[in-house]
Amino acid sequence: MVEKVLVKDRALNAERIARIAREVKRVLPAFAAESFIADVMADLPRLELKARIARTAKGLHDHLPVTGTAALDVLLRSLPPTPQAAGITNDFGLHLYSPHSDYVAHYCRTGKDLDQTLDALRTFTCYFSAEDAVRYFLNDFPNQTMNAVQAWARDHDYRVRRLASESTRPALPWSPRLSLPPEAGLPVLDHLYLDKSRYVTRSVANHLRDIAATDGDLVIATLTRWKTDRRVREQEFDFIAREALKVALKKGWSPAYEFLGYPSDVRVEISFVNIQRTALRAGETLEFSAELLVDATVPLHISYAISPTAQRGPRREKVYFLNRVTAKPGQAVTLSKEHPLRSIGTAAVKPGGFALQIQVNGQRFPAGEFQVVQ
Repeated sequence: MVEKVLVKDRALNAERIARIAREVKRVLPAFAAESFIADVMADLPRLELKARIARTAKGLHDHLPVTGTAALDVLLRSLPPTPQAAGITNDFGLHLYSPHSDYVAHYCRTGKDLDQTLDALRTFTCYFSAEDAVRYFLNDFPNQTMNAVQAWARDHDYRVRRLASESTRPALPWSPRLSLPPEAGLPVLDHLYLDKSRYVTRSVANHLRDIAATDGDLVIATLTRWKTDRRVREQEFDFIAREALKVALKKGWSPAYEFLGYPSDVRVEISFVNIQRTALRAGETLEFSAELLVDATVPLHISYAISPTAQRGPRREKVYFLNRVTAKPGQAVTLSKEHPLRSIGTAAVKPGGFALQIQVNGQRFPAGEFQVVQ
């Protein structure tokens, strides 16, 4: 059996700390590489990923014989000449270079030489995405940083253009919250939604999805405005709209369904539901099937929701996409799914009763119940 290597151990480990040390020492012979390695590695194994990044950045700060823009210059010159030369084969980059932008965020975040500092983040993002670091500058120097962000949105490098959207997302996971209003990044998105890179447009969609959490109407209005643009590519726009409204669809928000062409007032009859086994253990697979009928030809967006039957406080449920289909009157649409009952992230599978519901164009239909047993 192959032993699973945790993300944190792949991202920053002894080998990569040593490589950072070699690259820095190559351009600054006075750098105490061995002391840096020993210092960082004394703590690294017990730390989670974000803490590993911060600890490595602190190690650089503690052992570099220079500070400020001089240290920034050392880190920039330590980079291989291109991302390809660094061995980077994906869009996001190598975690090896995540401490570099973290160093900038925590040890170079002053009003002095701000243009130079932000330009360094523009360079670092091509080696490892720097949106987390940019957010510290957006909070402390919003006007100057937004000017840089607007320029990044027109950069020749798609990774820099993506940085413009990602760094201004209202709810970027695992990153500091912004003091800016949720709609602050919309002028940036107004340029980027036409981008030819899926890496960029996926960020645009995620950014809109963040906004939709608090202002769905603004997202619908923005998408409506973009849809009339003769320059927009239909396939890419459809992707952005679906991803932007994904959470709204799960919540059954009718304007999202209507915008995407799924009428929320459709008449649907769930004629048959079968849950093959109603008593399962965590880790086993829930299998169910259903048939539905409509009285007119209509596009359907079908999901299913699983929620505990005994719960207090806010409703805890998970909604999963099932199918998109155009249904016709008199022709039953057969649905089936094998759903593994695995604990993922915050969705822990615990013993107890659960309800299964089918959701069609935002409407909920009771389907059945099952038990998770010890």
